[in-house]
Amino acid sequence: MAPATRWEELTVFFDFPLEIRKIIYTTNLIENLNGKIRKYTKSKSSFPDDNAVKKAVFLALREITKKWTQPIQNWAIILNQFSSLFEERCRL
Repeated sequence: MAPATRWEELTVFFDFPLEIRKIIYTTNLIENLNGKIRKYTKSKSSFPDDNAVKKAVFLALREITKKWTQPIQNWAIILNQFSSLFEERCRL
């Protein structure tokens, strides 16, 4: 599909308030988290079962989140916007 024909898909992003767009657009944070999980799990060449993988990822996330100290700016505003836009999904 040509880039010009995807304009409608892109403009949906701009329908969200600015604060929500900032959160949606933060793919670097997601990639950073994935990289840290890989760092914790790459030392294992294989896992005996699915539960072992789940446990390794859980423990990695537990260690990673200990370093998360910076709060999201304007979180109260963002939460209210999510509640308004997605009333059936976001219950306070």
